Amino acid sequence: MRRARRRREDKQMSDNEPVAAQVRDGHVVGRNDKLVITAASVGTVIEWYDFYLYGSLAAIITAQFFSGVNETTGFIFALMAFAAGFAVRPFGAIVFGRLGDLWGRKNTFLVTMLLMGISTFVVGILPSYAAIGIAAPAILVLMRLIQGLALGGEYGGAATYVAEHAPPGKRGFYTSFIQITATVGLLLSLMVILGVRTVVGEEAFADWGWRIPFLVSILLLGVSLWIRLKLAESPAFQRMKAEGKGTKTPLKDSFGKWGNLKIVLIALLGLAAGQAVVWYTGQFYALFFLERVLRVDASLTNILIATALLLATPFFIFFGWLSDKIGRKPIILAGCLLAALTYFPLFQGLTWAANPRLAEASATSPVTVYADPAECSLQFDLVGKAVFNTSCDIAKSQLAKAGVSYRTEDAPAGTLAQVRVGETVVESFRGDQMATADFTAARKTWGDDLTGVLSAAGYPAKADSALVNKPAVVGILFLLVLYVTMVYGPIAAALVEMFPTNIRYTSMSLPYHIGNGWFGGFLPTTAFAIVAATGNIYYGLWYPIAIAVLTFVVGIIWVKETKNVDIND
Repeated sequence: MRRARRRREDKQMSDNEPVAAQVRDGHVVGRNDKLVITAASVGTVIEWYDFYLYGSLAAIITAQFFSGVNETTGFIFALMAFAAGFAVRPFGAIVFGRLGDLWGRKNTFLVTMLLMGISTFVVGILPSYAAIGIAAPAILVLMRLIQGLALGGEYGGAATYVAEHAPPGKRGFYTSFIQITATVGLLLSLMVILGVRTVVGEEAFADWGWRIPFLVSILLLGVSLWIRLKLAESPAFQRMKAEGKGTKTPLKDSFGKWGNLKIVLIALLGLAAGQAVVWYTGQFYALFFLERVLRVDASLTNILIATALLLATPFFIFFGWLSDKIGRKPIILAGCLLAALTYFPLFQGLTWAANPRLAEASATSPVTVYADPAECSLQFDLVGKAVFNTSCDIAKSQLAKAGVSYRTEDAPAGTLAQVRVGETVVESFRGDQMATADFTAARKTWGDDLTGVLSAAGYPAKADSALVNKPAVVGILFLLVLYVTMVYGPIAAALVEMFPTNIRYTSMSLPYHIGNGWFGGFLPTTAFAIVAATGNIYYGLWYPIAIAVLTFVVGIIWVKETKNVDIND
């Protein structure tokens, strides 16, 4: 009787689907698997493309929208605006996750995609700070917030939708195609940026050409909407509705009951947090590190990153497939552990490969700032009004601008700060008693003098592209992205399998987006703030290492393997 009823329900569902599918015993066995995966993946690729354009163009965004503050603060502001989109992702997960569990997976991620595309287009036509002042960064941040809300609802819907179509024993493999979308979106953004840069030239690109990749997104949005409108609702969701097992209070059922909330917390700390920091270190922090710290040419940086992504991307599928065989947990936690153990040597190797003159100068002529601690402040201005005019701050801000790693030694109170480059000593000066114009002129003169000393010691103003060991850089980047594929390839299947159908969209979306939106999204900002505070270009890595180790420990103890669970319950 139960099988007969199930067959009637399945036939009724297939009759209502615009793309016919036959469902038996909880999985799709018809010809629609490729369409389901392709449609969900293409739409998600475009959303990631929109979202990561900003991160890929952080240096230009700084000049266009944060030109009212000093260079170091402006770049951190740009990263904070980038992170703002991540900050609201958990709220998007709550809002759209609830709609997805009430209204359906398909309808919800159509809405999120529309929001993403429109907000990206607006960034492309937004006037700069020079044109409209403070309104420019304010509107930019607003668009980032809308993007974050949209992406907070998109991923959970796409991952849940594909997982609920996958046959038992292949959920890791099926959902790994969704996992590729983030990297493909980043890769697509890099390729479009590189193409526009090549066509219009660097000067024109910095002036107006950077807008083109944002404007192109409106065309991609139209294609994606057309493809997704061909999809039907997932069979698991339709069955849940047909059997009357849905919930009217997905938020309360997800987070108001300790049994499910405990699983949410385990999913966050034992899987998603570590996955997030490994993901953003391997792709975005590596990009920023090459371009901002090592001063590698932006176009060359994009080519190197894109090459590594192309080489490593198939491993998302491989580790998704492998997780169906040996489990999600061992692969994800192994990726976290490997990353924590090897980040320092890999990034140090990246310095030697990408900017060997900088690495050699740092080794043979290390830089030390000898200063009174009372004169040294954090090289970060939250409101853009601080003037770093003590002798210590002048020295440190110039070194930060030059991308030079240094250590600080305490000097007796009242001592004028000194910058020691190897055996050469350059005395700083105090600008706190100077008129603004005099201070600006004196700082420029002193900065030129320090630059000359650094240059004489072998410190380059930027990386020499001819000296970049491109195979070595790509090899290191490949390893970093390989860790990403280990932690990210199986994560969608693992999260989907932890929660029941009626609250799955809501429950799996929140830990994923807190992990990726907060732990991961704030990684570039946090890491560069640590670098600016300490003067050591590698100390920003302590943040992802600490989170990866936390996830490894929590995951080993509390995460249960889920590869064989029945997700139709």
